[in-house]
Amino acid sequence: MTMNATPAAATEPEGPHPVWRVLTERAQSDSRPGARADGHRVALAIEGGGMRGIIAGGMALALHELGLTNGFDAVYGASAGAASGAWLLSSSPQSLRFWARPRYARTAIRPSNPLRGRPLVDLYAFYEVLYRYGDQDFAPMDFASILDSDIEYHPLATDAATGESTDLGPFIGDAAELRLALRASAALPLLAGDPVTMRGRRFYDAGVSESVPYRTALAQGATHVMVLRSRRAIDAARPSRSAPVIARTLLRREPAALRRVFLDREARLAEDDTALAHHPAIVSIRPAPGTPPVGRLARQGDLLETALEAGRAAVHEAHSHLY
Repeated sequence: MTMNATPAAATEPEGPHPVWRVLTERAQSDSRPGARADGHRVALAIEGGGMRGIIAGGMALALHELGLTNGFDAVYGASAGAASGAWLLSSSPQSLRFWARPRYARTAIRPSNPLRGRPLVDLYAFYEVLYRYGDQDFAPMDFASILDSDIEYHPLATDAATGESTDLGPFIGDAAELRLALRASAALPLLAGDPVTMRGRRFYDAGVSESVPYRTALAQGATHVMVLRSRRAIDAARPSRSAPVIARTLLRREPAALRRVFLDREARLAEDDTALAHHPAIVSIRPAPGTPPVGRLARQGDLLETALEAGRAAVHEAHSHLY
């Protein structure tokens, strides 16, 4: 069982979790975004984590396979989760399978990049070249279909000036700004380069302030939230050895508020785990404990394929328990 919902207790009603119930009812009635009759606002929140995000990407693919995508009113994504959310809302959600192809990862992650003056993770090559033009193996992302979707798209990032989690949806007016938002959601000191500027504001990786993007979804009126987690339940947040060094060096000229938020990431993740396990309007799906750990910079083909399938299996397993 891979759902992390409210623990069974005397006050817990029998039957499917409310999030699953609403999604199922919407699928059965062919309810469409923008034309609802149930009064609910259902959000999908997708966790990031670099290449570990392939797990949540597999979960998003499973939602498409189950025909549940149109049951959501909004999709929120952090870092790699923003990319998965974009593919899900595009005209080719099956392209989420690209995550598992080693060359897909190697386009962005090249150990030789620093020798050429580029960040280890080259987000420009990823989003402005591969996503924009594709190649002989990868179809480009249909940005217009995302912009035209009736389901709201909300990639998140961290405001460099304040350290606050920020919804970049209002900053997106065309395909170029959509690609810029995807880059901003993943820009990370040391790994993925300098902050990205949008509308005069600088942004870092969403994971600095909101790795699991459910808080913004609730703040914007979501009545129900499904969270796709890339971390296994057994992966407890641990203090980062590199964070204090990065804060003192690469972020030394940034505002104190940003450095403070950066250093508090693991504590917030621990808080998220507790909150997600007990919130009655949130259902959280995580990969099975036996899923192999996936590093932020993983590029091994067998591991990536296994991780994608683990994500798919987690959603199909959770869905199977509804019947």
